[in-house]
Amino acid sequence: MKIPYIPEDAPFNGEQKYWLAGFLAGLHSRLLVLEGQQQTAAATGAAATTQLHILFGSQTGNAEALAQSAAKAARAKGLVPVVQGLGEVDIEVFAAMRHVLIVTSTYGEGEMPDNAQLFWQAISASTAPRLEQMHFAILAIGDTSYDGFCQAGKFIDMRLEQLGAKRVTDRIDCDIDYEEPSEQWIAGAMPQFAASAGSTGTVLESAPEAPVIPGSNKQNPYASALVTNKRLSGDNSGKDIRHFEFDLTDSGLKYEVGDALGVFAVNEPALVSLLLTQLKADYDTPVPGFERSLGDLLTYQFEISEPSRKLIEWVGQNTTNQELRHILQHDDKDTMGVWLWGKDTLDLLQLDLTRSLSVPEFVAMLRPLQHRAYSISSSQKAHPNQVHLTIASVRYQSGGRARSGVCSTYLADRVGRGEKPAIFISPNKGFRVPANGDAPLIMVGPGTGIAPFRAFLQEREVTGAQGKNWLFFGDQHQEHDFIYQDELNGWQESGLLTRLDLAFSRDQAEKIYVQNRMLEQGAELYAWLQEGAYFYVCGDASRMAKDVDKALYKVVAQFGGMSEERAADYIDQLKKEKRYLRDVY
Repeated sequence: MKIPYIPEDAPFNGEQKYWLAGFLAGLHSRLLVLEGQQQTAAATGAAATTQLHILFGSQTGNAEALAQSAAKAARAKGLVPVVQGLGEVDIEVFAAMRHVLIVTSTYGEGEMPDNAQLFWQAISASTAPRLEQMHFAILAIGDTSYDGFCQAGKFIDMRLEQLGAKRVTDRIDCDIDYEEPSEQWIAGAMPQFAASAGSTGTVLESAPEAPVIPGSNKQNPYASALVTNKRLSGDNSGKDIRHFEFDLTDSGLKYEVGDALGVFAVNEPALVSLLLTQLKADYDTPVPGFERSLGDLLTYQFEISEPSRKLIEWVGQNTTNQELRHILQHDDKDTMGVWLWGKDTLDLLQLDLTRSLSVPEFVAMLRPLQHRAYSISSSQKAHPNQVHLTIASVRYQSGGRARSGVCSTYLADRVGRGEKPAIFISPNKGFRVPANGDAPLIMVGPGTGIAPFRAFLQEREVTGAQGKNWLFFGDQHQEHDFIYQDELNGWQESGLLTRLDLAFSRDQAEKIYVQNRMLEQGAELYAWLQEGAYFYVCGDASRMAKDVDKALYKVVAQFGGMSEERAADYIDQLKKEKRYLRDVY
């Protein structure tokens, strides 16, 4: 089915054309969903009552991977799983579902993941349909270091209850080490869904699973040789941005542009040594319940740069430091964030404590050391045996000590050429180049946010895509911070990069950022969107991405001649069509 084309000379004004196009696109999307569900039921020969709709809200792919695991468990109980992203679900289709499992992460400080925002708007609206016939369960994943821990899952859980839906089992809120508890929860939830759906329990066949290739997931990392570690920023830059290349020869690993690479970090030996001194322990000190020594645990297994919430609360109860005690007593989250800035686990232990902390107590309050995920900055079509990363090394001074990023400086300073850190591919299916090579791309990626767009451009060059490409890039100083300048200039000369708009914030008295360039070129930007352009953003979520989002709304409203409400509808339609995509952190 194709959406009817609306000619330029059609007897409608711009807003009427937009409304009609949006209506037809929404109708098309809904019919596709209905057709897909009908095909699923027909293929399995199962009644709709045995369908389990497994819907995911995912920013980086973790929730989607859990949704696929839940689908496997559902088949084992005779259920017919239908897996979809929350952004793909029409509210009226959702209201007709009878058995629903929602797996969602939480983005930022308690926000919905990008692909769940429109769904949340729909179910939280006063016009949302009643759901008395629905049986549901929520699996939420998050990070206890953020105040909005699992907030997206909590909000959806509460709202479905308000709309009359019935829980099959209580919601689970999983921390960063979510694999084991989520697996146990899924195993317990499936029999209850099966009973609710009246499943016979007959195991449904599924496609045989391919052998697990090392590096294809977090549980099976691959030891890849680091072959290139090159500084990109100039010697006089205030930043240390580096280009890394890892060897994938004979690994069998495959990735797509838009994916991320997970890197298992090793904590800084100097910080480990200082912690051991503070604890009055040796590297080889045994820890009850662990096979590794204390030094090994602090080096390889636990997070020591960022204090855990458990440790913060313990110290707050056992210190004479009135500032921390006051912040905790008043639950002042903003002040706590300011107070914690630049502090690590050692800083907390060096506060005046009213009682000593034993090694077992201390270890019990630590969080697992997590991998770091970085946007891949290469196309495998251009570099078949390599994967590239673009990373800013985090370095600063605080409290009289030099501080550093856990993984960024591990790679920059402590992994030699040919050494093999553990890596794995982390798919990000929600951040892809369009299959249509003729579609225009608008890419906003200042600083290291350029990483996936370097990969996009390599991919478009190798595949011979004819679509126009527009990049907004910036940083502090053009002379020192214009990373990949030669490559970008070369792509401009070849015609691959149609437009390159630069914003170097500190090269003039008034700071200029990528969002300022967007507003300056608003008429052209809106024209590209009208031609079907895809709009991508990569980089800092807390400030840049929000400012770019505001600029996009202004551009659409001003140059589309729309009210704020109509501009919001226009951008919602871009999201529904997956033409407004973000990879933010």
